[in-house]
Amino acid sequence: MYYLYILESISSGKFYVGYSENPERRLEFHNSIEKGFTSRYRPWKIVYTKVYYTKKEAMAAERLVKGWKSRKKVIELVNGKISL
Repeated sequence: MYYLYILESISSGKFYVGYSENPERRLEFHNSIEKGFTSRYRPWKIVYTKVYYTKKEAMAAERLVKGWKSRKKVIELVNGKISL
């Protein structure tokens, strides 16, 4: 199984959207090893996950959410006001 996950930066409130077979392991990576975007806004917490049975489905969901370019829509998804 694969997961769409959304992280929220505790320090800045920014969101990061990704997919993984193991979101908890990815969270550890983003909070320690990652050198890109996520390294600037540590620490992170997982605020949303949704399970998909295939990698293709999880990747499509990630592209959809990233394509929104809307913080408001991401917050609505995290808060359960909209769904995928």
